[in-house]
Amino acid sequence: MNLPNKLTVLRILMIPVFLVIVSIPQETFGYCFNNIPLTHIIGGVVFSLASVTDWLDGYLARKWKLVTNFGKFADPLADKMLVMSAFVVLIALNFAPAWVIAIIVCRELAVTGLRLLLVEESGEVMAAAWPGKIKTATQMLAIIFLFFHVPIVGTLFLYICLIATVYSGVDYFAKNAEVFKGGM
Repeated sequence: MNLPNKLTVLRILMIPVFLVIVSIPQETFGYCFNNIPLTHIIGGVVFSLASVTDWLDGYLARKWKLVTNFGKFADPLADKMLVMSAFVVLIALNFAPAWVIAIIVCRELAVTGLRLLLVEESGEVMAAAWPGKIKTATQMLAIIFLFFHVPIVGTLFLYICLIATVYSGVDYFAKNAEVFKGGM
């Protein structure tokens, strides 16, 4: 397994670490500056480090020409697992509206289904396109700012990512509409 794929696996392994940290009662470790729970800060740092692996694995895979079908499949899956886990926590903390997250989750499931159909039809894994990369970046930024209790910036990124989510979902389906021809 090459280094970019190892970074993707590391990102997946960081998800339970993140979830355990943010699930610890706030009173256990107390609060830091501006009365922010320390578990939110530590969880935000873990999430940030996991997010950096997303950029790094893609950069290294392209630079070293190590793009693989495993990477094209596992990288977006790892992103979805990380981001969706964080969004569920943000809903529980009342930091994000459930309706926004529901739209994002539905798009993620729909695009994942589309990816599976395309693999079945062509044998190729659909790589992430730029609108999807922008969506992922804005999702991660929204989550980071919300965990670090910067609600104005975090909420702004959340709504930008909602727009990018809808746009990229429509883009993926429009560009791959042929997979549905003949089956309907």
